[in-house]
Amino acid sequence: MVSPLTVRNYEQALRECAEATGVATKPGGWALAQRAGFKMWLYQLTQGRKLGTASVRLRFAALRSFYKWLCIKGSAAVNPLEGMRLPGAPRRLPQVMSEAGVTRLLEAPRRKYDAQAAPSPGRQRRYTEWQMWRDIAWLEVFYSGGLRIAELAALRRGDVDMSAGFVRVLGKGGKERLCLLGEPAADALRAYLTQCPHEGAELFVSERGKALTCRHIQLALKEFLAIAGLDEKMTPHKLRHSFATHMLDNGADLRSVQELLGHANLTTTQIYTSVSAARLRKAYDAAHPRA
Repeated sequence: MVSPLTVRNYEQALRECAEATGVATKPGGWALAQRAGFKMWLYQLTQGRKLGTASVRLRFAALRSFYKWLCIKGSAAVNPLEGMRLPGAPRRLPQVMSEAGVTRLLEAPRRKYDAQAAPSPGRQRRYTEWQMWRDIAWLEVFYSGGLRIAELAALRRGDVDMSAGFVRVLGKGGKERLCLLGEPAADALRAYLTQCPHEGAELFVSERGKALTCRHIQLALKEFLAIAGLDEKMTPHKLRHSFATHMLDNGADLRSVQELLGHANLTTTQIYTSVSAARLRKAYDAAHPRA
């Protein structure tokens, strides 16, 4: 099972390739396309548009998957991308928040609520108390469990087990895993569910009772970063990076973090050990007299 985001990205990549190379309108179409045309497109992407390595590799990952499928179906005899060299994937360390920064972020909904002027008689606050608890709750669950944004938005009330202290998450590839809830996350969830005026299957809902979308969460996070005085360019996925890094910083073993993140391969998780080592090196250089 492939995530809808992957399907969308691959579809866009194939459309872009077809438009740039004209492959779909040439005799034989995709089945008889030549490597030279794809190499020219690669040149255009890297030299003309100067796309980043990750963006280029994503486009060609879509092409390779498409040709693998065509070969399996028998619609293409060969894969013209076989053995084609792409720009090397850069090894970039994930950007993470400090633990103090995360604490400020988690406090931002309450600061937003408290900063409102007292409503005049007969009028309600625009940002109500239940909305404050909703936002505290999803922020806490997001960080407490190390979820992806799509996993957070898809949560349903039935996925929460308060007594056991976890939420059941459906991750990439349709794989189910349990994400743990810390006490602050569990407390915020209880407060939110007690005050939420809407009843339904979805866990986190809007004023109209509809499930919060990924876009809503992205925009809300940007607002809370501003309130907390943090870098507004931090994306929701950086909270997941921060979760993993803070776990390792505080003594968690790599296998446990792998399970909690839902990574299929341990090598995917290992990049966070580099982040922790880099943070230790920075602290050492700043504090040790003979660094």
